[in-house]
Amino acid sequence: IYFKVNGDEIMLLDDKIEQIRADFAYLDEKIMGKNIAYLDNSATSQKPISVINAVDNYYRYQNANPHRGAHYLTVLATDAYENAREKIAKFINAKSSSEIIFTRNTTESLNLIAYSYAIENLKKGDEILITILEHHSNFTTWHYVAEKTGAILKIAYLDDDYCLDMSDFESKLTDNTKIVSVTGASNVTSCMPDIEKIVNMAHEKGAIAIIDGAQLAPHKKVDVQNMDCDFFTISGHKMLAPMGIGVLYGKKELLENMKPFMYGGDMIEYVYETHSTFADVPARFEAGTMNVGGAIGLGAAIDYIDKIGIDNIYQRESELAKYLSEEMRKIPYLDIYYPQKAKQFGAAIAFNVKEVHPHDTASILDSYDIAVRSGHHCAMPLHSYLKINASCRASLMFYNTKQEIDKFLSHLEDVRRTMGYGLE
Repeated sequence: IYFKVNGDEIMLLDDKIEQIRADFAYLDEKIMGKNIAYLDNSATSQKPISVINAVDNYYRYQNANPHRGAHYLTVLATDAYENAREKIAKFINAKSSSEIIFTRNTTESLNLIAYSYAIENLKKGDEILITILEHHSNFTTWHYVAEKTGAILKIAYLDDDYCLDMSDFESKLTDNTKIVSVTGASNVTSCMPDIEKIVNMAHEKGAIAIIDGAQLAPHKKVDVQNMDCDFFTISGHKMLAPMGIGVLYGKKELLENMKPFMYGGDMIEYVYETHSTFADVPARFEAGTMNVGGAIGLGAAIDYIDKIGIDNIYQRESELAKYLSEEMRKIPYLDIYYPQKAKQFGAAIAFNVKEVHPHDTASILDSYDIAVRSGHHCAMPLHSYLKINASCRASLMFYNTKQEIDKFLSHLEDVRRTMGYGLE
């Protein structure tokens, strides 16, 4: 479904995008009763029919508790569950599928690291380094760890292009730094920090490096071996999969020395009256009945992404984001919080209509069937740093079109008019 330009560059054909869009039920205007321009993909992506069918097929024909029986259905369920784990390992180039732990989402993955690694290994005076770009799940988690261990939480700030100031980051990375935890892509400014450089710098100081990949994995190729990160997180619902399924990748040598995060069924080796011993990884961290249908849905989502090609997805989204940002910068009544000089960037553009509250902007756009996000996007410290209370965000995915972007742009005028302002 692609064609080559100059023998190297691969692009998605516009007519093939229409074929792709046919896989997404929300675009069926006859059923929905409206034609929605969905520009809220950073909050959650839409789900293609192949993912929905995979989950449906599991609950119809493979439904059983994996790992817990010898009958036909439980073997089917176990195979499907573990096959999804294999797909994820291949997708991010993990050394082994045993380095893949299923969780609910990135939030749970980061909490698992906090409880099973950080609280067990940090002491008073140790330092944790994050950035002001972080989502609350990569902020409040470390507040808690610092409170429990006496560690010091340090924050690196931004340059004048809404991206991480690497000089500031480097100045705050010390011999006392034990954990570096940063986003792979900001859900507000779309900054994509130089992850490989950050990981290398962390390791030079003897710190472990954690990458919040919730906004990165759906859009850009991830190679955890090349990246050399110690932990990497994924939220399935942001990459075409069902809600309630996530992934924690961890280097096996770290995982094997970590205590369980939760206790219960399927994560044990033996249970005695006086004590318990625990299973090897990854089972050690997957207590109780897991979201098997969700894992299978995530595996199907990866199949879908692989069919299109993650590099093709990144290129298309970059082109759409470039078009959207350039057109938005022509509008004088917008404040835009998005890089202009960065070599790589995400496809979420945070903005405000001058003199209009973000919730009003989003509500007015919704009246024209345009879906954008408004609020602090679970990034209150970043908004405070930017000296704003909230913002709107238009976030793109490969199935969006320039026509939808044009629709969004054209109705920004209606926001101003509805609120009683002129266009200048």
